[in-house]
Amino acid sequence: MGERPKRPKRPSAREFLALVTDDFTELPGPEGGLPSPDGPLGWPGYGAARARAAARTGEEESVVCGTGHVEGVQAVLLAFEFGFLGGSLGSRTGDRLEAAYAYARERRLPVVPLVATGGSRMQEGMLALTQLQRVARQSVLTGRAGLPQIAVVRDPSTGGGWATLGAGADVVLALPGAQVGFAGSRVRPPGADPAAYTAEAQVAAGSADAVVPEDQLRATLGRWLRLLTAPSADPAPVPAPLGARDLPADGWDAVRRARAAGRPRAGAYLDAYFAERVALSGDRCGGADPEGMLCGFGTHAGRTVAYAAQTGAATRPAGYRTATRLLRLADRLGIPVLTLVDTPGAAGDAAAERQAVGPAVAGLFGAVASVRTPVTTLVIGEGGSGGALALAAPGATWATPDSYFSVIAPESAAAILKRPPTEVERTADQLRLRPQDLAELDVIRTDDQLFPGTGDRRSEERM
Repeated sequence: MGERPKRPKRPSAREFLALVTDDFTELPGPEGGLPSPDGPLGWPGYGAARARAAARTGEEESVVCGTGHVEGVQAVLLAFEFGFLGGSLGSRTGDRLEAAYAYARERRLPVVPLVATGGSRMQEGMLALTQLQRVARQSVLTGRAGLPQIAVVRDPSTGGGWATLGAGADVVLALPGAQVGFAGSRVRPPGADPAAYTAEAQVAAGSADAVVPEDQLRATLGRWLRLLTAPSADPAPVPAPLGARDLPADGWDAVRRARAAGRPRAGAYLDAYFAERVALSGDRCGGADPEGMLCGFGTHAGRTVAYAAQTGAATRPAGYRTATRLLRLADRLGIPVLTLVDTPGAAGDAAAERQAVGPAVAGLFGAVASVRTPVTTLVIGEGGSGGALALAAPGATWATPDSYFSVIAPESAAAILKRPPTEVERTADQLRLRPQDLAELDVIRTDDQLFPGTGDRRSEERM
């Protein structure tokens, strides 16, 4: 048998810091120490193990906290040293993290955990485990202060460290092939599939946003920091229509246009609207819907705008939950939101019901109704029933000439009314689903950009 390939050497905390910043300045550690050399439990040999870890790594604890600029944006960086007792969290680790989060809030700085940990430190027992509560509280306080938290999960990121500093961040970036999961390799059930505990699996399951190679990490992290630290009180401008400019002749013409294969879709609108953008992925509940909902943040006319865009497919529960996550984050950071409506409706298959599509749609309705940040909506294709309406902003929705919005699809309406298929086109007319019909019904707003010569009737009425 051949020799087992050697595992690549893990970079130390300071080596990893050098990957993302050139001016790291360490924060002073909190005063005081452990109650005894062997810790609060008097664990035999714990003091000696700490001394060996310190000699081997040059660190006094398992986390190094400080500040640095990442692509021009100053942040508080929390870098774990896995060589110090497996990057485990003890009471002194908690002291350092708590002080670093407080420093970030005092100076209005974003927080970037660079996670590499095996979890809580056994030699300190329950006192080590309760550090997770301290960390969770600091994370919540920092979020309430309107400061973003962007985690980078390294190899390995397991246990409570992953479940707080990693998965609890606003955005989670992961290194390729990193071991990421709540259960560490020595405590998993026998026969557990190791592929489920990887960075790639966490992205697929909606628990992380992206896998980023080390050589792209600084640029990617810097882009996220720039975008999430640029609040704006102004609504997102309405995108220009990319397809037809003339209005549909009748209801069925509107439906036919919206369903046309060559009509511009969300990707084209996002590319035209944003100078740069980054994708937010996953609902943090075990799912992602990259085929039905695109979410993220981008730069438009020099400022940050968040986006949630349907792609023309039926939207799955994970898509609605991801959009809700985006809206809540944008609201907390003070970033305006653009939503693009384009779906025949919410997915209605058995799998969608098992994944709680109803509560997922309800959650998005609630988010749109409750956020304080301005939301701008453009219907760019099909607006199919409540599955489309959930993404639309009341009083701030526009529609392109090659779109429609309806209480239900004409075919379904005809079936419910017990009409033959030959009546579908007439039913489309009766539903008054064309953009001009929606404007007359005050469901959408109009302006010269979308409906030449009309102005914005609602704006005029308010003057």
